[in-house]
Amino acid sequence: MDFSTISTRGLVLLGCGKMGSAMLAGWLRGGLAPGAVHVIDPHPSDWLQSTGVAVNGLLPEAPAVVLIAVKPQMMAAALPQLQAMGGGETLFVTVAAGTTIATYEAILGAATPIVRAMPNTPAAIGRGITAITGNGAASADDLATAEGLLRAVGQVVRLDGEHQMDAVTAVSGSGPAYVFHLIEALADAGEAEGLPADLAMTLAKATVGGAGQLAEDAPDSPAQLRINVTSPGGTTAAALAVLMDAETGFPALLKRAVKAAADRGRELGK
Repeated sequence: MDFSTISTRGLVLLGCGKMGSAMLAGWLRGGLAPGAVHVIDPHPSDWLQSTGVAVNGLLPEAPAVVLIAVKPQMMAAALPQLQAMGGGETLFVTVAAGTTIATYEAILGAATPIVRAMPNTPAAIGRGITAITGNGAASADDLATAEGLLRAVGQVVRLDGEHQMDAVTAVSGSGPAYVFHLIEALADAGEAEGLPADLAMTLAKATVGGAGQLAEDAPDSPAQLRINVTSPGGTTAAALAVLMDAETGFPALLKRAVKAAADRGRELGK
């Protein structure tokens, strides 16, 4: 990414927890000068203090970007101090879950370019996927800047509009938790078949992690990869007959789970 405008005008990072730290580490690795970054965080970590960025100091009047990475419940206290930067010169990018673009526009003004982003927790190891969408004031350049900054923690996709954000939250935002639970359940099932608990967990973690990597890297679709593993009348086929059952298997269960998450997202957004 070309950091020239940010290097000149500065970037303000509001909140430097796990997600903020992962992004900041990526930017610094990518060549952004620490002196261009101004972090506001009530409990700065030792790592943050060691990076050379400005922490809780005076902020530039019109930075190139303000990136909001505080928890949604801290938003009401945090945003007003940035109100003066609204109005158009500064791009606001938010990775805070659940807070709508309209909420930011109400505080910062509708002329403020705002990009809302939904990353997920594998961002912490640079393997996240983030969906972004902008408001009416956000230009193509603004979206490109947001995308460049968020690529520091993984892949980025663009949405048709904010109306898709609840579905994204339900699939990729909350999705890592579904996979972690799959690992737990797979390990428990292995233990029930006679494996020691630690061995069952080692097998489950490596299987889910390896299969996920294979699904990302292989040219074949996940459906084809599944078929490749399944010998007719074999052990995998016996298990898939249970998992792929239209009423009691994964398809119906995951549709219900993802719908519940999306519905809850819509409720929280109101």
